[in-house]
Amino acid sequence: MPFPDERGQVAVVEYRPQWPVEFELLAGELRDALGGLALGVDHVGSTSVPGLPAKDCIDVQVRMRSIDEARDVPLLAAIGFRCRPEPWNRVEVSGGRRCHKLVFAPPAGARSCNVHLREGAGPNARFALLFRDYLRADEDARRAWGAFKQRLALSVPDLLDYGQIKAPATEVLMAAAERWAAGTGWRGPEAA
Repeated sequence: MPFPDERGQVAVVEYRPQWPVEFELLAGELRDALGGLALGVDHVGSTSVPGLPAKDCIDVQVRMRSIDEARDVPLLAAIGFRCRPEPWNRVEVSGGRRCHKLVFAPPAGARSCNVHLREGAGPNARFALLFRDYLRADEDARRAWGAFKQRLALSVPDLLDYGQIKAPATEVLMAAAERWAAGTGWRGPEAA
């Protein structure tokens, strides 16, 4: 659920070359705030894939040594980030395992982003990196995924409805990504 200052409508735009630069600025802020707790800060999601249309919202994954809400929320709140309260922003199932996570919105009025704190080598951290790397590597999959998201956003602009419809399609995409990973020898965050 968006905070009151965030958009609740989906608009998928053409890829913007400034997205990686904007990610680097966010990553620097997060590294400074979290220090040695962060194993890595990754640009993930559709804005991390050159040529892929996306919502103009930077997705950042911070791979943490551990997730500790009592410790992590104040660290990011100190630089204005707001912990999203919904249950689905605290736990996700990936690879058949329940994975603890925390998702943060940007400071009010700041650049649109979602910051996902995940445990370092967890299957959900691997999922985000596999999504990115597969779509970077496979032009046909990238083109088809972008066209799907553009059509979906035009017909279902409500953010929650858009997400509910996109979720099962993402599972199909990720089955192809797993085949690609097996065929290429791609490895997850333990190798990143």
